[in-house]
Amino acid sequence: MRSKLLPLSLLVLIILLWHFASSRAIIAFWIIPSPQAVLKVFRENSDLIWHHLKPTLFAALLGLMISIVIGSLTAILMDVSKLFRQIIYPYLVVSQTVPIIAVAPIIIIWFGYGISAKVFTVILVCFFPIALGLFEGFQQVSMEQIRLMKALGASGWKCFRYLKLPASLPGFFTGLKLAATYSVMGAVIGEWLGGSAGLGIYMTRATKSFHTAHVFAVILVIIAVSMGLFGIVAALDRVFLAWRYKHQDEYTEPRVDR
Repeated sequence: MRSKLLPLSLLVLIILLWHFASSRAIIAFWIIPSPQAVLKVFRENSDLIWHHLKPTLFAALLGLMISIVIGSLTAILMDVSKLFRQIIYPYLVVSQTVPIIAVAPIIIIWFGYGISAKVFTVILVCFFPIALGLFEGFQQVSMEQIRLMKALGASGWKCFRYLKLPASLPGFFTGLKLAATYSVMGAVIGEWLGGSAGLGIYMTRATKSFHTAHVFAVILVIIAVSMGLFGIVAALDRVFLAWRYKHQDEYTEPRVDR
């Protein structure tokens, strides 16, 4: 209960300070709008927000699904082949050092202003945490464990199925949680490059028109969608790793002396 009340209390405090600063005109309304102005945007423009949310959510989910496939295959190949790992690992790191805005002209030339550019941007930001998380999970298995499995007559596939795959799931879901939150951000950044609809387009138009309340509304929508995707992945984590959380709960449960 305490872990839930503390973040909620901080949120309430932030909203109260936000309301006080805007109501006392301490900060200009076109810099930081009041909470009432942001709520008014949701009331009067809910259809418009939903219209722009749909393409953003579609690009984020599609890019995330493709990232899971590509990232998982890359992690498996890096674990199986040392040569492949030595070749590809530096480029994985390099892919995260180049800002998206810096490669924006290339993305536009390659994919244009359609959905492909947005999906590619999502893949660019989501691919790395999934691949790295899964690969690090594979590395948690020691050679002693593999030798023991093979001594008991297990084939290479059975070692992967019953030893490496379960050991890699915590790292995989950790990377997937990060990727889920990055996916919406990647879709919005992709929409900044151009297009006709999307939260990024809506935000760009609102910024140019100095409609700051609309910008804050879009930010809240992005946060809500990102947290929703994070919650879905966390729920799947609980389902597929129920044994792990059960063990943790048993380990952390306070003992009562009788």
